[in-house]
Amino acid sequence: MGDDEAVPREERLRRLIEAGRALTSELDPETLLTRVLDEAVELTGARYAALGVLDESREGLERFLTRGIDDAEHRAIGDLPRGRGILGLLIEEPRPLRLNEIGEHPSSYGFPSGHPPMSTFLGVPVLIRGRAWGNLYLTEKAGGTPFDADDEEAAVILAAWAGIAIENARLYGRVEERREELERSVRSFEATTAIARAIGAETRLDRVLELVVKRARALVDARAVALLLRDGSGFGVRAWAGELPRLAQDLIVDVPADVLDRGGRSRPDADVAPVHDLLTIGASGALLVPLTHRGRVTGLLAAFDRRERGPHFDDEDERLMHAFAASAASALVVAQSVAQDRLRRSIEAAEAERRRWARELHDETLQGLAGLRVRLGSARDAPEDRLRATAAEAVDQLATEIESLRALITELRPAALDQLGLRPALEALVERMATTSGVEAALEFSVADRLSPELEGTVYRVVQEALTNVGKHARAERVTVTVTAGSDGLEVSVRDDGTGFQEADHDGEGFGLLGMRERIALADGEVTVRSDAGGTEVAATLPLRYPDDRI
Repeated sequence: MGDDEAVPREERLRRLIEAGRALTSELDPETLLTRVLDEAVELTGARYAALGVLDESREGLERFLTRGIDDAEHRAIGDLPRGRGILGLLIEEPRPLRLNEIGEHPSSYGFPSGHPPMSTFLGVPVLIRGRAWGNLYLTEKAGGTPFDADDEEAAVILAAWAGIAIENARLYGRVEERREELERSVRSFEATTAIARAIGAETRLDRVLELVVKRARALVDARAVALLLRDGSGFGVRAWAGELPRLAQDLIVDVPADVLDRGGRSRPDADVAPVHDLLTIGASGALLVPLTHRGRVTGLLAAFDRRERGPHFDDEDERLMHAFAASAASALVVAQSVAQDRLRRSIEAAEAERRRWARELHDETLQGLAGLRVRLGSARDAPEDRLRATAAEAVDQLATEIESLRALITELRPAALDQLGLRPALEALVERMATTSGVEAALEFSVADRLSPELEGTVYRVVQEALTNVGKHARAERVTVTVTAGSDGLEVSVRDDGTGFQEADHDGEGFGLLGMRERIALADGEVTVRSDAGGTEVAATLPLRYPDDRI
């Protein structure tokens, strides 16, 4: 071999190495196949190149990719070849094949009408792990000369690089699919964990509903998610996340039995009930999963239109949503149970408070008024001087009863709380405590702005009941009320230096500690009671809320 021949071989070797590096670094399968055809044309000088991908049986071609034939020629040729004739030889015997004239080979079927003329041919198999994956076909070498041994060697090496690269791309694709599956599993675990935390840390039904729909939407990347709960004979939308029409938010829908059945259809067509009833904005994909607790369907999660990977949900989405729905159903049942129990206890506490006011009115005001009636009745026939004395006594007694009623009204809702704010109302409360009980009382108040009426009322009632307990039970000499606005919310503390008590001894007394706990819970706050021989402290933390018109 002369020097003038060695240079092209060295150049071809260099290009083969570069081609191998380029192919093995490409991980997108479609881009990789296109590059294989481009490199084959550049290395061999072929005008036309094609890749035939074998089907599962390895007896025919599943795909046929070409280079050098334009769209018009493709349309003129018609159906792509399936692996018969010359192309079939490489399928039957996967080894290199060179022909100087395709038409002279006994296996040639000829070309269909509209096919460009081809004479020279070079075909090599593409093997992956020793098994045929497909074939590389080259025709019409530049200059009209036949393909030679160097062309064949270059095509074989290129096919080997292609096999390695295709396998790498396949493995990468599987790894990516597995990574996506793991990421979705992690998201499912995070969503399930969030619901589990909600069971232990969040018992407000509206907050749990919001958490469920937001987590479900993120889990399957849905355009919208609605949560329906049983409402009589149907299901009503109670919470949603994403784009849900206002009309759908108020609907009560009938859910088909096959959706409620745990083994039934979870991905119905978007034009069947209840999907059509729920969504009127043209959703294409729907995923309906029942919320089942102890064998009873309590609700339904409805997801519409997956956003990133197409509108239709797949088996993995369905599996994740079913797993998520199990935790969501438990969280909702717990929240509903807590809400019902809280309502029951609130009603009981309110009834206890009414009984307290009834006792106050009966034992003091009504008794006093009854005594006044008797006194005035007995003086009707008395001498004038006696009548005047009785009238004077009656006036004094009426003044006393008026003061008693005023005190009761102040306890119910002091005017200072609405007119002047929380601080003046608490100052008056602390001063009244010191006057009536003889306990030294002090107020430490550091809140700059007016709070919402509901929050001010809650704080006032909690402090009032705590001070009442101090006066009745603590045998204290000093009590300090502290109200502070901090980074964690509004901190309220009533601390005395009395003898302490066991909480169980007083939890059910009157409105008492039960009432305080209920008020604070309804305001989304937390309360702790610490009591020992050195005294008692009632400490509460509540979210800061301001009037609606505060900017």
